Amino acid sequence: MGCSSCSSDKNGTPKGCKNNGTCGTDSCNKLTVFDWLSNMDLPAGQEPFDMVEVRFKNGRKEFFQNTEKLPLHMGDVVATEAQPGHDVGIISLTGELVRVQMNKKKIKPEGDRYPKVYRKANQKDIDVWQECRSKEEEIKVKARQIAIRLNLKMKISDIEFQGDGSKVIFYYTAEQRVDFRQLIKEYAYTFKVRIEMKQIGLRQEAARLGGIGSCGRELCCSTWLTDFRSVKTSAARYQQLSLNPLKLAGQCGKLKCCLNYELDMYVEALKDFPKTDHKLVTKKGKASLQKMDIFNRKLWYAYYDEPSQWHELSVDDVKDIIKAEKQKKPVEALEDFVEDKVPDITDYSNVVGQDSLTRFDKPKRKKKRKNRRKPNRKNQNQSKRKKNA
Repeated sequence: MGCSSCSSDKNGTPKGCKNNGTCGTDSCNKLTVFDWLSNMDLPAGQEPFDMVEVRFKNGRKEFFQNTEKLPLHMGDVVATEAQPGHDVGIISLTGELVRVQMNKKKIKPEGDRYPKVYRKANQKDIDVWQECRSKEEEIKVKARQIAIRLNLKMKISDIEFQGDGSKVIFYYTAEQRVDFRQLIKEYAYTFKVRIEMKQIGLRQEAARLGGIGSCGRELCCSTWLTDFRSVKTSAARYQQLSLNPLKLAGQCGKLKCCLNYELDMYVEALKDFPKTDHKLVTKKGKASLQKMDIFNRKLWYAYYDEPSQWHELSVDDVKDIIKAEKQKKPVEALEDFVEDKVPDITDYSNVVGQDSLTRFDKPKRKKKRKNRRKPNRKNQNQSKRKKNA
């Protein structure tokens, strides 16, 4: 769907990049799913699942019923039922994996009436669809100008045309409730189509627009992340990250979703650690925790009287100190548990034979100076006198 030249073939398959709608450019590859059941046959007597998953602009996906039992495959451009008219999308999933996706999203395939797949999109459907897609950017700019003129505290983030061009969906973000009744009248009068307004959150806006994260890769929400779990500042504390909102926030202004990826591993590792607010009691004095290395199982403590001198201890040593404290037999000092580290001495061997960094450069040749004798002025004057005589 991201290619502007995705025209269709005679059989209804899209042209463009020749990858049947599953290319890796723009939004064609957004939120794709690998069908790992495609090479498996159904048991004898079982009919194939009649539901398909269709992808629309910016990763919007919906489930449709294949009542006509059309031979649909991933990447086929189809015309689907909509209110009103029809919409155009690309098949993103078929077969039994659709049932798995519906169960994952807690959608019951039985009982409810789902919209239908009308047909495979013909060339006329593709042309109308691409013509509407080409007008979206211009209409978005005009829509923002109208919203600013009406002094509405909202942001038009994206718009989406229906496949037949009979309806336009305006996606907007707003912090407060917005009365856009006058705005809808202005849009209907200006664009001459049916208007639908949909409010989305900041995370959904970032997922629709896409972008590059601080890691240098595409945003997770716009490529593969389908559900948005709540992210708390405690996730950063568990991972020993600095609570800097500029570093922890993503492009949406909220906490980064990737803070939850390794959180379970950190929580599991911290179960064996002593409490961070516990003070170690020794005969020399009390010591507080300064720093910890979770995966190397190291902790650094410092006495209250000597805050600049840290002592490296292992988790097992700290547990022994706490156990002795509970038995009212405190240890002498933390220095007794600190291991004397022997510096690693690496033997250097000169395998090249030369230590100079410029050993491969050509040596500069010294220029030979020619010693030209200057003529004696006395001899010059005598020769001139002889000539004049």
